Amino acid sequence: MTLEDQLKQKAYYKMFINEHEDIHPIRVLGEAFQEEAAKDLPNLSSIRFAQGEVYFHHKDYETAIFKWENITDELEPWAKKNTADAYYELGLLSTAEDIYTAIATDNATLSTEVALQLFSLYIERGKLDAAVSTIKRTIVANPDYPNVTEIARAFFEEQQDWNNAVELAVSEAMRLEDTNWFSVLSGYVDKGFTKGHAPGYFTQALIHLFHRDKKQFEQLVSFLWKSYEHEESYFTWIREINQLLLQLDLEREDQWHELSRLHKHAYFGLIEGRYFIKMLQEFIPDLLTNWLRLADDRNVVLSSAAVLSWNELFPTTMSQTIVTDAEKLISITETDIDELEESLTLFDTIIDWAAAHDMGENNRYKWLVEQLVDFDRQHLLITGLTGSGKSTFVNTVLGEALQDSPTSSIVMFKDGEEEEITEITDWQISNLEGFNEFQERMDRRRNALDSIIEFKLPNGFLQGNKVTFIDTPGLKGNHNDRYEVLKNLQVADAVLFVLDGNSPFTDKERSALVQIQELAPDIPVHFLLSKMDTIVGEQEAVRIYQETKSKIHSILPDSIVFAFSSHYENGQQAEEIRDLIQSIKVTRNLEDKRLAKLLYFIRTTIASLLQKRIDVENQLVEAIRWNEEMHMKLNGAVNQLKDTEIQKTTAITKSYRAIKETIQKDIAETIPAMLKECSVLIKEDSNFSKIHLELNEEMNRRLQEYLEQTVMPKFYHSLQNWIGYSKEEFDQAQEFLTEMGDGFNQMYGEEHLALVCDFKVLDDWLRDTDRMTSRFLLDEVNILLRRTPSQFLLKSAGKLFGAISQNKAMLYNKYKAFVENEDYSETIEEVSKQFFQPFELFEKSLARDVTLFFKGPLRDLTAAAEEAKAGIESNQDLLNKMNTNPEMFRDPLTLFGVRLRQFEWMTVAGKGMETIY
Repeated sequence: MTLEDQLKQKAYYKMFINEHEDIHPIRVLGEAFQEEAAKDLPNLSSIRFAQGEVYFHHKDYETAIFKWENITDELEPWAKKNTADAYYELGLLSTAEDIYTAIATDNATLSTEVALQLFSLYIERGKLDAAVSTIKRTIVANPDYPNVTEIARAFFEEQQDWNNAVELAVSEAMRLEDTNWFSVLSGYVDKGFTKGHAPGYFTQALIHLFHRDKKQFEQLVSFLWKSYEHEESYFTWIREINQLLLQLDLEREDQWHELSRLHKHAYFGLIEGRYFIKMLQEFIPDLLTNWLRLADDRNVVLSSAAVLSWNELFPTTMSQTIVTDAEKLISITETDIDELEESLTLFDTIIDWAAAHDMGENNRYKWLVEQLVDFDRQHLLITGLTGSGKSTFVNTVLGEALQDSPTSSIVMFKDGEEEEITEITDWQISNLEGFNEFQERMDRRRNALDSIIEFKLPNGFLQGNKVTFIDTPGLKGNHNDRYEVLKNLQVADAVLFVLDGNSPFTDKERSALVQIQELAPDIPVHFLLSKMDTIVGEQEAVRIYQETKSKIHSILPDSIVFAFSSHYENGQQAEEIRDLIQSIKVTRNLEDKRLAKLLYFIRTTIASLLQKRIDVENQLVEAIRWNEEMHMKLNGAVNQLKDTEIQKTTAITKSYRAIKETIQKDIAETIPAMLKECSVLIKEDSNFSKIHLELNEEMNRRLQEYLEQTVMPKFYHSLQNWIGYSKEEFDQAQEFLTEMGDGFNQMYGEEHLALVCDFKVLDDWLRDTDRMTSRFLLDEVNILLRRTPSQFLLKSAGKLFGAISQNKAMLYNKYKAFVENEDYSETIEEVSKQFFQPFELFEKSLARDVTLFFKGPLRDLTAAAEEAKAGIESNQDLLNKMNTNPEMFRDPLTLFGVRLRQFEWMTVAGKGMETIY
């Protein structure tokens, strides 16, 4: 045992007792102490040091401390360390810490031992930050000290301090190039403890591991890849790892199965439509370059196709050397991929993306693809010019009158267990209830070519021949019109072109045939010469058939030409038709041909979605323009309506006030005369002391009778005429608003606005006027009982002189003159006020009632204007987003095109040729 080991284990005392093992160490050391002390120049430090160790081992810590405090030679630093150990054991941790930290030494072993003791002490005192700092300094100072890194690792793991644990594993793995430490690091990564570290942190460690153990390198990369896959740092990781791989000497022969799989998974995840191309261009070329360099046997073709398809889209981003390698590999390497499954997966991905981005369900394309993968049936598309006899042929062959009018949509007739008719459009799939609804659907022409009708029915011919008939609307019009009919041509395995036997193979039919060949040059076209039973004479029919056949064969020598008559039953022609169907069915490479059609529909779907994006933008622009126009017109209509309301309010109020003024004038003219006529009631023998009372009563009676029997009926009649006038005004306003609403509804294309006024206002007016004119009760008016000077004198004179007969003549004349000459203006005012008082509230509410009459239309027009304004804002917002980030829509579809092209490359792998699709 070396001296340092003895000092570390506190076994220094054994140097004194080796030959006295049977004697207790205390005695041996005591005798040695006495012997040394007897010398002239004794050296007692070493013996005291040894005695302290023995006392320490026997837990006599205070005595041990006493011994160690008196050490003055080279053992002094160790003695201080042992003293601190003793205080540690006594539980005096603070004292121990002070002693430990005061020790100064150049001895690496002592420094490390002190540090480890401090480390343990800090843990016990709960000073974890100090413990971490101490153990990390210790590793830096003396990393090879026995167990120090294992102690640190155990501590970090116990404290779940994964950052320091990971840093320790990385540093030790690179320092020692020890695969065990790399295994520890892999474990941390696999458990997700490294996500907080930047991907570049592991670069140097990975380089060391690559040169040490490639399989372990692949495993660690795999763990790191998975740990970053769902983190924000994933793209950084992709960039870092691929830049690293470019620096390494990768050999495909090493069979990097996991790395190859990871590159495949990453690549397809990146191009599935979630990310912008601008961002992908930063690291996809490196990703593909490395994938091709390390691709295992299963992924050589796929990685080569990926490189070539990406290079076609971005030719300047890929190394020409890599492109050349990919071309060479794909030309000599065969693949066993399930081409149909791969293409269907791509198609489903595109459809799902379209649905997620509000691009519709695309049911028509989904239905067409479903037909392509139905290998139990072949699809015969039957077409021809309008009136060629195509529908008659279908009805005759199927034995049912399925088409009694021109076909308006594409109809596929297929056998089924029971009748089931389905209409498929891009936006919905709906069932048609029976044959009658099917015929009604056929009669509709609007948007008819946007849908496909699937007509399943139990039919022996279709079932026996394992075929479906695809009946098209008649071809007519120009090239674009025919394209709308033929745009689904690729779903067919063969075409049966129906010619009218009375005028076969016209220029129009030739033009249609050229268009069919342009759209689908690989689909065989055969011909059916119909209406042959209408040709007079067998020789003429034969001549027409031979001439037509010769013309057709000069263009399409392999086409079959069949003469057809609808007047056949179950005889020879029926058998010939079965033979015709069998002869034109595709018997070679049907799956390959269907695959080519499927790829066509995938490309068509991508193009369609790109066009939809353009259409959406155009629709938004048009919607904004339309809403702006509507907003302007609706605001104008609102202003017109408000002007009309003001006009009608003015007219109706003015008319009412004119009636009121007329009545007031009649009252003002009639009442004075009526009251003056009361003078006849004054007689010379009248009781002048009470005559004013009698006259006042009579005057009130006459006023009541006049107002109730004359004025009120006249006023009632005038109000009825006024209500009639108001109704005419309202009717004019309603007519104006109805015309306005019709104009707007024509612009809306639907019954969007119903500008109906509230004619209940007239009913309320009728009810109110009936109630207020049904009766009038005049409150007594003080006509002759007021305290005016003249009335006061007369009443006083009557009371004073009325009993004196010679004075009656004088009073008679005075009263008569007073009644006949009195100014009754105050009476007129009072009577008029009482008469019109019930109508005051009615008059004041006229303007409000007219407003209520127009309230509904004004509300609807205002709401429509706000709706148009909201439409402008929302559509403008969508348009701005589309124009600000056009790549949000364009990039995913472009990447789908990359995947399609990649798949097309794979279909020719090992054939030594470039793709032909």
